[in-house]
Order: sequence, then structure tokens, then C-alpha cells
Amino acid sequence: MNATLVWIFKLACLLLLGLGLTDALWPDLLGLPFEPTRAALLLLGIHALEVLFAFKHVRLYKGPLAISVVLTLLFGLLHWKPLAQASAKEQHD
Repeated sequence: MNATLVWIFKLACLLLLGLGLTDALWPDLLGLPFEPTRAALLLLGIHALEVLFAFKHVRLYKGPLAISVVLTLLFGLLHWKPLAQASAKEQHD
């Protein structure tokens, strides 16, 4: 996937999570046509499931495991999929 597109999707994840947090702390501040807190919690729930089901790929991160888990909670497959692809490429070569 194009690196620019990945960064755009990562920014979208952060934006949604930020909107959810803002709406949770100050419910009357935002007048959005959707519930950002519910959307953010849904995104975090899906990413939490990804941590469980893609843990073998999450472990491939070169830094601390806790950082990799946090990055997966924030970005989901945008974090662990490149790790899995790099590992598969290494094993194939």
C-alpha cells in the first residue's frame, strides 16, 4: 500500500479517536451528525481484537512489545500488516 495513503489513514484514526475523546469529555462542544465516542470505542474494540488475533505479527515490532500493542490499538492493521509482510518477505528470501 502507498506510504502516503497509510499516513492519511493513520491520521484519520487519530482524528476519530481525538473526536471521541473530545465528545466524551465535553459532550456539548461538538455538533457532529454522528456519535464520535461510540465510533472511537468501536474502532478501539476492533483494534483490541486485532491485538489478540494478530499477536504473532504484533510481536515482530523491533521495539518494546507494549509500544507495538499501543500502536496496534491506535492504528490496527496499518501497524501490524507491514510487519507481517516484511517477515514473510524475509522468510521467502
